[in-house]
Amino acid sequence: MSSHSVSHPAIAIVGAGLSGLVLARVLQNHGIPSTVYEGDASADARRQGGSLDMHEESGQRALREAGLYEDFRRLTHPQGEHQRVLDKTGRVHVDTGPEGGEGDRPEIGRSVLRDLLVASLDPGRIAWGHKVTTTRRLDDGRHELTFADGSSTVADLLVGADGTWSRVRPLLSAATPQYCGITHLELRLSHVKERYPDSAALAGPGIFFALSDGKAMMGHGGEHIDLAVSLRVPEDWAVSCGIDWSDAPAARDGLLEEFADWGTELTDLIRRCDDTIVPRRIYALPTGHSWTRIPGVTLVGDAAHVMSPYAGEGANLAMLDAAELALAIIEHGDDVETAPARYETAMFPRAAAAAEMSAQGLEMCFSAESPREIVDFFTRIEAPAK
Repeated sequence: MSSHSVSHPAIAIVGAGLSGLVLARVLQNHGIPSTVYEGDASADARRQGGSLDMHEESGQRALREAGLYEDFRRLTHPQGEHQRVLDKTGRVHVDTGPEGGEGDRPEIGRSVLRDLLVASLDPGRIAWGHKVTTTRRLDDGRHELTFADGSSTVADLLVGADGTWSRVRPLLSAATPQYCGITHLELRLSHVKERYPDSAALAGPGIFFALSDGKAMMGHGGEHIDLAVSLRVPEDWAVSCGIDWSDAPAARDGLLEEFADWGTELTDLIRRCDDTIVPRRIYALPTGHSWTRIPGVTLVGDAAHVMSPYAGEGANLAMLDAAELALAIIEHGDDVETAPARYETAMFPRAAAAAEMSAQGLEMCFSAESPREIVDFFTRIEAPAK
């Protein structure tokens, strides 16, 4: 072991998502080296999804710890916190936003936020093209990572930030994510304000929900519309339905059949979408997922507590996980065991509460009564305190 690694334990972070990048950035700010191992060949190898609202107590706190808060604020969407709720006819039930257009949960594109974090790291901190295939604990308590190209590395502290299907999680837990009953199709309408101003007006500048009959169109407006067209269907539906999702005209036609009784202004969002249509099944770990402490390894973000997206908590929690783990590592120096133990003690109950909220949000969005429950929810939170 080199003198450098004596003063700083070798920290390996698997996954260059938001949590892995925040962890590496906060550590870097305090002079602690780490390496992020990412299977993708580059930052732009695949699409990163739509918009995120950053919560003051979690995502924003993490960005402050990372020293990127002011840069983040310059990149947020104008009026991104505006909210609209519609039913399948296009009738608007909720149309509201913070006074002045700015509230305490500003919106930012996921890819924009990730690019900010990637650019904040020193060259060499991210090892692109390093897909982890196996992990194992060594006799000396360290952990070995083996990559798809046959190479390997050893870490004093291994952090799984590698998402829903984490390769690191099995070192700690036998739990596997379960299908939530919802499949959504990721769509985008690019440059919508110029091309389709009526669709831009329908979506509004922020988040919108169109809900009815256990189906949904949810998205974020603005210059582009990032849209999830969602259905309560069996897990194999995206394959068994017979739709070729790589054939954009056929995919649009198949979706339009599923939404045949929805209003034209809503189904126009499908007709007008870009040619990339990606099916995503929604998975979640059991609410309250935890594990017995094992030295030298821990999990952050979706690797630790993947949940459905219907409370807007996942990305925020992931970033807070990373910031808190980093601060614990900074406080406890070369003690690679105390830091993750302290982090996990606080993370488990926080994640359990968020997972319960997410499960409740799913049921509100896809109930037979929707959008009534979501409308009631927004009405309650907008009502002035008595």
